[in-house]
Amino acid sequence: MVKQSHIFNNFNIPKKFKNSIILIGNFDGLHLGHQKLFQLAKKYKAKYKSKIGVVTFDPIPKMFFNKQIKNYRLSNFNQKIIYLNKFGVDFVINKTFNKNFSKITYIRFIRDILSKKLKSKFIFVSNNFRFGFKREGDVALLKKYENNFGYTLIKPTPLKKNKKIISSTIIRKLLEEGSLSKANAFLKRNWEIEGKVQRGRMMGQKIGFPTCNIDIGNYVIAKPGVYAVRARINNKTRVFKGIANLGYRPTFNQKKILLEVNIFNFSGNLYNKKLSVEFLKFIRGEKKFKGIEELKNQIKKDILKAKKIS
Repeated sequence: MVKQSHIFNNFNIPKKFKNSIILIGNFDGLHLGHQKLFQLAKKYKAKYKSKIGVVTFDPIPKMFFNKQIKNYRLSNFNQKIIYLNKFGVDFVINKTFNKNFSKITYIRFIRDILSKKLKSKFIFVSNNFRFGFKREGDVALLKKYENNFGYTLIKPTPLKKNKKIISSTIIRKLLEEGSLSKANAFLKRNWEIEGKVQRGRMMGQKIGFPTCNIDIGNYVIAKPGVYAVRARINNKTRVFKGIANLGYRPTFNQKKILLEVNIFNFSGNLYNKKLSVEFLKFIRGEKKFKGIEELKNQIKKDILKAKKIS
C-alpha cells in the first residue's frame, strides 16, 4: 500500500518535518524529468535518513500573473498528490500563490521560509527555477547563500530526449498538436483528466450513444477530436474502456470545449460522480458533419477502432 503524504497549506510545519530534503516547483504532470529528480531525492533520503518534502504553488504562478491563461494544467492537485505519494514524498506544502506571497523578496524567501521555518537540509530545484518578488531569485542566488543559511543546493542535470529538455511546456505542446503517444511517453503513463459528470443536452443519448459530460476546467486543451480512453468512477480500481470526444461539437454548433465520454458495457447514472479519463490514443480530429446520420456512422467506425486499443 502506498504511504500517504501529509499535506500543509503554509510553512508552519511540525518539528518532525523540519531538516528535510525540500523539492520546490509546480511539478505539473510529474513527468520523466520530475521523476528523475525524485529518484535522486530518494537516494538522499536513504543516505541521510531524512524526510522528503515538496513545496508547490496553487495557482501555478504563471496563471496567477496572466489571467488570460485559462487552460494550462496537465494535472489537478488531487492527481499531483497521488503521483507524489508514489515517489515516496513524506509531506507537501501547497502554498496559495497570491498577491502578498508574490511580493516576498528572494532573500526573505531564503532566510525566513527555507531556512527559519523549514530548516531545509537539502534543496532540489530545476535549472530555470525563479522565485521572489519580480522573479529576482534564481539558482545562482540559492547557491550563493547556501553556507549562510545551512542548506545544500542540489541541481540535477535536466533530462533530455532528442536534445530537448523534457518539460511540462513541451508536453502541453505535444497534447495540443495531437501527439498523444509522445506526451504519454514523457509522462511515463497515460495523460488523464479528472472531473465531475455534469448534466448536458443529452444529444449523445438522443442519437444512440449516451455520454458523460465533463467540464475540463483549467486542464490544457489537447487537440480537439476523438480519443480511445479508459475510465474509472470515483477513483475505484475497476477500469472501463470507452471513447471520448474532446471539442466544440461543430455539428451541433457548440462554442464551449467539452469532454464527452461514451463508456463501453456500462449502464447507470453517473451524474455528479467523479470520472477519471485516461487518454490512450488519438483516433481522429474533430469535424463538422452534414447531418446526424453521417455523424452516427462515423461514431460507429470510431468505436470499432477504440475497442481494438488496449
